[in-house]
Amino acid sequence: MHVCWRMCAGSDPESLRWNVQAELVHCRWAMLGAAGIFIPEFLTKIGILNTPFWYTAGEQQYFTDTTTLFIIELILIGWAEGRRWADIIKPGSVNTDPIFPNNKLTGTDVGYPGGLWFDPLGWGSGSPEKIKELRTKEIKNGRLAMLAVMGAWFQAEYTGTGPIDNLFAHLADPGHATIFQAFTPK
Repeated sequence: MHVCWRMCAGSDPESLRWNVQAELVHCRWAMLGAAGIFIPEFLTKIGILNTPFWYTAGEQQYFTDTTTLFIIELILIGWAEGRRWADIIKPGSVNTDPIFPNNKLTGTDVGYPGGLWFDPLGWGSGSPEKIKELRTKEIKNGRLAMLAVMGAWFQAEYTGTGPIDNLFAHLADPGHATIFQAFTPK
């Protein structure tokens, strides 16, 4: 019983603070990932776009090799993550732009910087009840998106097609195009 409390994510205030921010960031990335999986696949399916299957998109040829893309991504994301980490350690410490000091973020809560670039619609302002409700919706939708991305990955791994193709196949033949067909020997 005592061991469990030491191992639980919320038992230590510092770990809890970090895990809250980690969940928030993972939720946001998952929501972007889910949109990046479902929307292009749907638009390709109905003939508006012609995008590669998301699961094999890394095999495409881009303007440079993947090592260069990885290094660029590492530098840019590393800079952003370093600033996020600094904000977790000392809230508000990164609210001033290092290049343009006149640009200041308005948010004081860690993970919710506010300002023109991070809250262009002004949803982060208003009554505390409204803000709490929107933040709760963000976390709930993010958790759902994490499951959706995992489900899309399983579908791609086991069926070789994406979730929209599987949905259309199921709607065309609901009796035979099911999850159970992916696990039956052919």
